[in-house]
Amino acid sequence: MKKTNAMRELDKAKIQYQYYEYEVDENHLGAIDVALKTGQDITRIFKTLVLVNEKKEMIVACIPGSDTIDLKKLAKVSSSKKVEMIEMKQLLPMTGYIRGGCSPIGIKKKHRTFLHSSARNKESIIVSGGMRGLQIELATEDLISYIGMEVEDIIV
Repeated sequence: MKKTNAMRELDKAKIQYQYYEYEVDENHLGAIDVALKTGQDITRIFKTLVLVNEKKEMIVACIPGSDTIDLKKLAKVSSSKKVEMIEMKQLLPMTGYIRGGCSPIGIKKKHRTFLHSSARNKESIIVSGGMRGLQIELATEDLISYIGMEVEDIIV
C-alpha cells in the first residue's frame, strides 16, 4: 500500500498507528458508513471538518462521526465572531485532501485544530488516513500532542 502524507508524518515522528482499509462507495463517504465497513465503533471514529472564520482563517475540527458540529460553540472557543464550513471546491487547495479523505494530520496551511472533548475518554481514536478508503487509529494523546489540538466541547 502506498503511504499517505498523514502516514509519512506519523512515521517520521515515530508515532505508532494502525490503519484500516475499506472499499469506497462515492455515494456513502460518511463516518457511519466507515464504521460499518471497518467494523469499528462509531464513537471512536472522528470525522475531520474544515471551516473558516470571518477573517477567512482556516479552522479544523474533529468530532465523533455520528455527531454534528456546533458552529456557535466552535466560534466561541476559537475566539471568532462566526465560523462556517468551507465550500467543497476549497477543500483540496486549502488542505491537500479531498472529501471523504481529509485527515487532520498533514494539512499544509497554518491553522488551529479542535478535537471534541469526548476523545479524552478513549485511549485511541480513528481519523482519516488522508485518502478515501483509509482510516488511521492512534493514541488520542499522541494525536493531540502531535497536532497541538485544542480539546473542547464543540458538538450540538
